[in-house]
Amino acid sequence: MGVDPHPPRLSGVAVFCYVFLPFALGHYLSSLLRNVNAVLAPDLLRALALTPGQLGLLTSAFFFAFALVQLPVGIALDRYGPRKVQLALMLVAALGALLFARGQSFGQLVLARAILGCGLGGCFMSAVKAISTWIAPSKLPSVHGYLIAVGGLGAASSTMPVRMALEYTDWRGLFLILGVLITATGAAIWLLAPPSGKPAGARPPVLQSLREVVRTPTFRTTISLVLIPHAVFFGIQGLWIGRWLSDVARFPNDAVAYLLYMGMAAVIFGAIAVGMITEWAGRRGIKPLDVAGCGIALFVLVQAAFVVGYAPSYQLLSVLFTLVGTITGIEYAIVAQSMPRELTGRAATCLNLLIFVGAFLVQAGFGLLIGLWAPDAAGHYPALAYRVAFGALVLLQLPGLLAHLRRWHATRGAPAALAAEDAVEEAGEPA
Repeated sequence: MGVDPHPPRLSGVAVFCYVFLPFALGHYLSSLLRNVNAVLAPDLLRALALTPGQLGLLTSAFFFAFALVQLPVGIALDRYGPRKVQLALMLVAALGALLFARGQSFGQLVLARAILGCGLGGCFMSAVKAISTWIAPSKLPSVHGYLIAVGGLGAASSTMPVRMALEYTDWRGLFLILGVLITATGAAIWLLAPPSGKPAGARPPVLQSLREVVRTPTFRTTISLVLIPHAVFFGIQGLWIGRWLSDVARFPNDAVAYLLYMGMAAVIFGAIAVGMITEWAGRRGIKPLDVAGCGIALFVLVQAAFVVGYAPSYQLLSVLFTLVGTITGIEYAIVAQSMPRELTGRAATCLNLLIFVGAFLVQAGFGLLIGLWAPDAAGHYPALAYRVAFGALVLLQLPGLLAHLRRWHATRGAPAALAAEDAVEEAGEPA
């Protein structure tokens, strides 16, 4: 049984208070917990004597588990609605936070973080599903931008606020507090969010609906351009930007936390700007995918600056990475606009499955590359290691960007060629 794709309408204020706010709070906590290890890394390294590869695996376990639950969550969202699904998942996430707070070994912490990833794996998609149910399609880019901005606020909260909280408690106490907040958020969603609608009629088989999502031309062209950059954005901002600031720029922990805060706070403005620019461009006939292409090109240029070691402003590079990287979130709105409303949950989770598998590989693989070099006496890894790792990421993203440029050039060239042929026909053959 599914949910009615046309539930009764709510006022704008009701949608904001009862739909957007509670689900956005879940996304806020998900973003905070996804990125918190960037600040906790020194504490975890001291407590467990981790190598870069182990640190990358511990942090990326969140992404791996997050990816595993995407398809089941998407099916559940379309069948039962975001309100019921999100309550159950938030309880699982609260359990993961409790286990992380009590973990005593590397293996226990990896398991706890994986459980966290499973429980928080539906936060963004539940919000997308709820918003897509109650918001007009023309408004989706802006509202998705606001939602991503809330995630940016959560990411920003994982930096300086977490560093300040560690003055009053340790990382174990912090996770206990976060577990309580996760539980309270699940309860708020259950109590405030309206049901999505009455049960609908028969639905197509699961595999058939997933094939419909994957076969959609917009879905394929979107992921060919944005998928790898999005995985890079998630995988690097949540851990390795902080380690780069420490190992290469040699900033102390407090300065690293401040710069991470500035970078994550920039996500808020970047996400809102992406939504506004996309709608502005749409009114002028510019497709969202072309907006994404311009943003991805700039994002790759920022990463190239890491490769060449743009020393005059390491601070600027760290902030630009997250500010420009927010363009990758546009793919959710592009895919949501192209899908029937009854398939938006599965479409979003198919997308997230690919993104978070990619983020897991990026975050873990980046650590393995860094670990090929030996640290100095202070435990810092050389700048060359980071240059090679960022260079590998740039090479991974170039094929998708070049393919998009070829498609864009072909679509612009076709109308011009047709116009030229028409002009020749009208003029007739020369004597």
